[in-house]
Amino acid sequence: MSVLDVAARLTRKSRSNFYYAFLTLPRPRRDALYAVYAFCRIVDDVADLGEDRGLDRDAQRVELSRWRAELARCYTPGGVPEHPVARRLQAAVRAFPIPRDALEAIIDGVEMDVDRVEYETVEALYPYCYRVAGAVGLCCIEIFGYTDARARGYAVSLGTALQLTNIMRDVGADARTGRVYLPREELRAFGVTVDDLRGGRYSDRFVRLMTHQTARARGFYATAAADLPVADARSLVPAEIMGRIYYALLEEIEARRFRVFEHRITVPTRRKLAIALRCWAGAHRRAAAARASR
Repeated sequence: MSVLDVAARLTRKSRSNFYYAFLTLPRPRRDALYAVYAFCRIVDDVADLGEDRGLDRDAQRVELSRWRAELARCYTPGGVPEHPVARRLQAAVRAFPIPRDALEAIIDGVEMDVDRVEYETVEALYPYCYRVAGAVGLCCIEIFGYTDARARGYAVSLGTALQLTNIMRDVGADARTGRVYLPREELRAFGVTVDDLRGGRYSDRFVRLMTHQTARARGFYATAAADLPVADARSLVPAEIMGRIYYALLEEIEARRFRVFEHRITVPTRRKLAIALRCWAGAHRRAAAARASR
């Protein structure tokens, strides 16, 4: 199996919302996105699946160090990565200006999960959101292509919005593994305890807490929309698809009154595809209108 097949299969197997955005890209860009996503998935699994594989925290840190070394080989002239996905990532960083510091930040974010860091305030949470989501966005836009530097702010704001949505969806499952991303001061303010989250105790207090989180996430989606450079709207269509799918997920969570403890809420595949097609068609219409107005 080729290294490209490994990266592509990991992306498809995950059923990620990102996969539906990747479908709209030309083959060279799509292959690079597969590689970046596969890297993110494998590194993230060091924390998420480490204990299931018999890895203690020290072993997880060793594995993350190994991936830091793989990254170094990706960027070093003459470097030869060992893992097949790292070899594909090396091809991607040679074809596109994917920033090394953003990829390293992703590993830093995973290491925060290994350490089981708690967050007292939302301000303390934001650096984590940047590392595990905003930095991913910064890698992606280099592959999508852009001309306006504001695209970088757009990528970070959108990444934060996506991560806040993920936190809401997975709040119960995360708490049961020892990870509580919701700020402790907000838990106290709304009268919700960590034990409530672990035990899946649904209450009016929990609904009010989640309503507050929804408003914050919507604020980041709005900031991202305002930051989206008009000149780059067409090339950033894959990011728009990701944003709209995750916004649909946020709406689904809210529509179900935040009953996230019962089962994992998702957006149906048919709806994801419809969102992708609408975004792609809209981009073509806007491009055609822009050409006609010249």
